[in-house]
Amino acid sequence: MVYRLLADATAIAHFAFVAYVVVGGFIAWRWPRTFWLHLLAFGWGFSTVLFKVECPLTNLENWARHRAGEAGLPPSGFIDHYITGVLYPRSALEEVRVVVVVCVGVSWVGLYLLSRRRAAAPS
Repeated sequence: MVYRLLADATAIAHFAFVAYVVVGGFIAWRWPRTFWLHLLAFGWGFSTVLFKVECPLTNLENWARHRAGEAGLPPSGFIDHYITGVLYPRSALEEVRVVVVVCVGVSWVGLYLLSRRRAAAPS
């Protein structure tokens, strides 16, 4: 039971991380110092997709699921198992990736414009 809870908690943390990669730049509009954390998260998330870097959260979930007597994630990983084909059709994968990059780009440009406006505002 403990391993099943660990696996489920890891999956929840993984979902939160993926969501943060997508919208963390917008969070930085409110809390600008979090931009650097988002930059690191995006860099890691981007590298796992682009360079096929193994994600430690996927490894932890697999380990816990196996210890709980369950099947682990498929070799294609977390996103392919839980998100692709569930939240959007598999045929739209490349378009979704483009939308994610555009979303992050818009959030970063918006943060830059907001920071310029804040710097120019009289105190």
